[in-house]
Amino acid sequence: MNSPNRNMESKRLPRGCARRAVLACLLAAAGLLGGCEALLPKTAQQTRVGWANFEDARRTIDSFVPYKTTRSEIAAQGIDPYVNPAVILLSFSDILQRFASSSAMRPEDFDPGIRDCLTSGKRCIGYSIVAQSTKRERIGNFWLDSLNFKREIDTTGWSFNALVILVDDVVVYTLYGGHPNIRNHEVTRNPLGPLQSWGDQVPGLLR
Repeated sequence: MNSPNRNMESKRLPRGCARRAVLACLLAAAGLLGGCEALLPKTAQQTRVGWANFEDARRTIDSFVPYKTTRSEIAAQGIDPYVNPAVILLSFSDILQRFASSSAMRPEDFDPGIRDCLTSGKRCIGYSIVAQSTKRERIGNFWLDSLNFKREIDTTGWSFNALVILVDDVVVYTLYGGHPNIRNHEVTRNPLGPLQSWGDQVPGLLR
């Protein structure tokens, strides 16, 4: 007759099998945790223009030759407020406001294109161009992020702005600027995790 202890020993897994089972569980858990980062939210913000990056936008504006490039020619390149959402049409009064802070300057100190615009009245219009493409991605440990203990956000992309002034449908002045290479890393730590917002409200409740 077999004893209970002998029956229990016979049901135990060999040591080699047990070790392999534990190792398989650890690997599966590591793979699950590693893949959890892909579950973190990502957001993207982009102005729908034909430029892939800052340099594309810069080259477009640099191709405009003052007193030669026409309104129809820049429209053919996508610089048209009626088609391109990144382009805003400026009236003569809008342009005057932009240069109001420079009223102390003498007329001869202005660029010739600006001088011609200011003396042309309503025949002068402008295009304000603002384009951007940014991506915000939450990275790091999924559980720390989800439980609000630690949140890491990477922001990448570019931004571009330009001013194009026209008189009688001919470009007389261009200016551009922006941020060619956006690289921001933001880290937020909350020692209380999901209770952080409640903890922040306690001092106000005690007043």
